[in-house]
Amino acid sequence: MDDPIIAVLIFIVAILYSSVGHGGASGYLAVLALFGFAPKEMAPGALVLNLLVAGTAFYSYRRAGYFSSRLFWPFAAASIPAAFLGGMLQVPVRLYSWLLMGALLFAAIRLALAGIRRGEDDSLRSPRLSVALPVGAGIGLVSGIVGVGGGIFLSPIILLMRWADAKRTAAVSACFIWVNSAAGLYGHIARHHFDVSGLGPLIFAAFLGGAIGANFGARRFGEMTLRRALAGVLAVAAYKMFKVAMMS
Repeated sequence: MDDPIIAVLIFIVAILYSSVGHGGASGYLAVLALFGFAPKEMAPGALVLNLLVAGTAFYSYRRAGYFSSRLFWPFAAASIPAAFLGGMLQVPVRLYSWLLMGALLFAAIRLALAGIRRGEDDSLRSPRLSVALPVGAGIGLVSGIVGVGGGIFLSPIILLMRWADAKRTAAVSACFIWVNSAAGLYGHIARHHFDVSGLGPLIFAAFLGGAIGANFGARRFGEMTLRRALAGVLAVAAYKMFKVAMMS
C-alpha cells in the first residue's frame, strides 16, 4: 500500500461520505478494487477505515443534536449479530464479486440521484419493530459478507419510508455503520488473521478526510457534482468486479 494515489483517493472518499453520515466502505472497496487488491484483504481493510470515518461522522452529528436512539436501536439490535455472522461466512470469490458489484452499483445510483428529492413535510413516523428488526438483520448480513457498514442500504430506506429527515438519517446511519463495521470486522478476524499494520497511511488519510467531511456535513450537505463524480468511480469499480465475477 505504498502508492500515494491510493491514500489520496481514500482521503477524498472519506470527505464525501462522512459529510452525509456514512463511513465510506463502498468507496474504499471501489478504490481497492481499482488497484487490484485481493477480495480477502478488501473487506477487513474497508471495515477498519469505516470504523474511523463513521465514528467521526457520528460524533459530529450527535454533537449537533441529530441522533435518535429510538430510531437507531431496533435496526442495530438485529444487524449486529447478523453482520458478525456475515463476516464469518466463507464466501466464494465469484459470489463475493457479485455481491460487491451490487453494493457498488447501489451506492453509485444513490449518489448520482442524490440531488433529486421530494418535498419534505411533517408526516414522519417511527418504524414498527416487526419491520425494523428484519430490515436491520438483512442489511447486517449482507454488510458483513461484503465488508460495508450498511449505511448505503439503510439511509435510502429510512428516507423513502419517511422514518426520519435527512439530518437524523445521517446521524442514525453513522452509528449503525459503526456498530455493523465493528461486528463484521470481528467476524472477519475470527475467521482468518488480518494484519492492520500495513494500513497506516490509509488510516491517517481516512481519519483526516472523515474529520473534515463530518464537520462540514453536520451543517450542510456536500456539493452534488463531487458526489456524482464519486458515483462514476463506484460504477467503474463495479464493472471491474463484474469482470472478476465472470472470470472466476
